Amino acid sequence: MKSISLLTLGLLCSAAATAQTTPVAADSVVTPAEAPATPPANPLTPYGFVDGYYGYDIKHAATNDRPGFLYSHDRQNEFTVNNAILGLRYDNGQVRGALGLHAGTYVSANYAAEDPVLRHIYEAYAGFRPFQKAWLDVGIFGSHIGFESAISKDNWTLTRSLMAENSPYYEAGARFTYEVDPKLTLTSLVLNGWQNIRETNQKKALGTQIQWKPTDKLLINSSTFYGNEQPQDLQKRRRYFHDFYVSYAATERLSVAGVFDVGKQEQAARGSKADTWHTGAAFVRYKLADKWSATARAEYYNADHGVIISSISPAATDADFKVKAASLNLDYLPTSNVAFRVEGRVFHSGQDFLTDRNGQPTNSYGNLTSSIALSF
Repeated sequence: MKSISLLTLGLLCSAAATAQTTPVAADSVVTPAEAPATPPANPLTPYGFVDGYYGYDIKHAATNDRPGFLYSHDRQNEFTVNNAILGLRYDNGQVRGALGLHAGTYVSANYAAEDPVLRHIYEAYAGFRPFQKAWLDVGIFGSHIGFESAISKDNWTLTRSLMAENSPYYEAGARFTYEVDPKLTLTSLVLNGWQNIRETNQKKALGTQIQWKPTDKLLINSSTFYGNEQPQDLQKRRRYFHDFYVSYAATERLSVAGVFDVGKQEQAARGSKADTWHTGAAFVRYKLADKWSATARAEYYNADHGVIISSISPAATDADFKVKAASLNLDYLPTSNVAFRVEGRVFHSGQDFLTDRNGQPTNSYGNLTSSIALSF
């Protein structure tokens, strides 16, 4: 039962983003945990992860920074570490907790607004079972939103989709999880906010998650978020958000997934139409051989006045953000805990949204990224 409990903990709590719960591989069997009849033999488990990478931008300004809407693997023409994690998890069936520390370019990009003392906390929470099949956790943990997590090796693609990059990787608050049965898990949350450890105003945010696995091959997820995410000195703008994804193992070799997010945020002017953003992605993963696989991804991101992706407080005169992207990923796994990955990715818009190496506006952009990742 220990392995089932830890796997569920990883599914519900693994950090990211913006983003996010760890995706369930469509060709694996994952079910919610039940209260173990006897305590695990070794409740304390060390874990670690390191992701070294090199990226190269094909058409972008002459800088080592990738575009501002990319937060994971966000450096180019530089050998560096995206995320290095070291931590401990404890779970005796009735009490659980975790403490993990991390560093890397992912941390620099995603935690820049956090207090320096808190930036290097990957997760830190404590919890217990108030009754059988339920958990109550308080602290810092992975986001309940999204198909992709901060641990690239667990994701179907090396880089994260635009929707995942621009929704929470991590959260701070209280989380109540109820395991209805082996196929259905319900979660409710009270949070400091949308990917922030330190509170930025006097309001709290609310979240929910439903994960349903009707068969061994199919997983359906629905996650929501509601709150005012404006800093204390700015006018309130309530935010409503819903994340939905489905993953399906069609055959032993072929897996597919679809993700769709939609959100609304009030404008500063009372009675004005809310800024809306919606984004979708489709993934197709194919196992080429025992140690080789490939994944194709197609996605789009549409945001009124660039809400969220360009600014959390956009003006009515700000430009809309409308971008499409596609990527192809090739993975080689020499062992179960090591992954060598190469990915090519292109972005295109009907309007200029970046500046190229010659300082001219451009409506397209491409990059290559390679990585060797180790986990234990």
